[in-house]
Amino acid sequence: MPKTRLLALGAVPALALALAMAGCGDGKTGDKAGASGSGKIAVTATDTECKLERTEVASGAITFAVSNKGTKVTEFYVFATGDRIVGEVENVAPGLTRDLIVELPAGTYETACKPGMIGNGIRGAFKATGESRPLTDNAKLDQATKDYQRYVQSQAAALIDKTTEFVNAVKAGDVEKAKALYPIARTYWERIEPVAESFGDLDPAIDAREADLEAGQEWTGFHKIEKDLWVTKDISKSGPIADKLLADVKTIVEKAATVQLSPLELANGAKELLDEVATGKITGEEEAFSHTDLWDFAANLDGSRAAIAALHPVIEEKDAALAKTLDEKFAAAQAELDKYRSGDGWKLHNELTEPQLKALGDVINALAEPISKVAPLVATK
Repeated sequence: MPKTRLLALGAVPALALALAMAGCGDGKTGDKAGASGSGKIAVTATDTECKLERTEVASGAITFAVSNKGTKVTEFYVFATGDRIVGEVENVAPGLTRDLIVELPAGTYETACKPGMIGNGIRGAFKATGESRPLTDNAKLDQATKDYQRYVQSQAAALIDKTTEFVNAVKAGDVEKAKALYPIARTYWERIEPVAESFGDLDPAIDAREADLEAGQEWTGFHKIEKDLWVTKDISKSGPIADKLLADVKTIVEKAATVQLSPLELANGAKELLDEVATGKITGEEEAFSHTDLWDFAANLDGSRAAIAALHPVIEEKDAALAKTLDEKFAAAQAELDKYRSGDGWKLHNELTEPQLKALGDVINALAEPISKVAPLVATK
């Protein structure tokens, strides 16, 4: 989700920068790629502007080359009707260029740059025209989206069940039970976060951290209750927040069930989940009060693997070597993470040393690079 990320650990900023660069060129390469006639749309982002080379294109798979010419880390989004996110690229550091590939059927959209990764962004109208053959006309890609949507539905059902248990424990005043259920409920959220977070204001209502809040913004959701449980240690007044959390989760699950995902959303989502690990879980910022970040880490890895597994037949057909590399890198990441199991869960983030966190970061970095190749591969007909 669009969160302000303040990287804290000495070993981690280099990892985050490496992940931000994975799958994209340096500034010079990106500028050339974004020039007219390249097939890409150059996006120049500054601290005050968001300039697109073109704002009307033929429908189909579209590549945006997003160059940050400002002084703040930025994000770039493509929104469909109702502010549903159909594509995003986060953590574009000053001087860097990152590509975003999205499939846009004919229709009207909005684009947005978010300097500082906060607010509604600098928005502009965008239009896709004509008719193009959708990627899902490919039988294997069509099957991939169906397989992944079944995965999302199963995780969404479990998300409602476990969030209900968590909310009931909070409202009953059972602190220890609520603490035990908190990371379990969040596991199901984190596995499908790219889908769940695509619905406008619902995502921050559910998942905003204290550091993400803007002036005057009401703080609700998981992390507000997390602070009540672990810091204030008083949940006597948390009932209304818990009720709202469950209502918001049910709404987002209902919305997710109606969305027809594209193959590129699977590929981009797999990468976004790894970026979530690099910018929140490794640093310990996501679960600042409970330190249950490794539950989230494992869930993000699970969700990324599920998206790639759905696309695996297509990847293997088009690039068998890449398919093999992805299998190996996922296995290596899981093996490194498994070192920190504790009972049915995981060790707390603050129980790991900096070298251990760096080792976890290294395997995610190694996995992010081949995953960044999946979207361009999928977009190739």
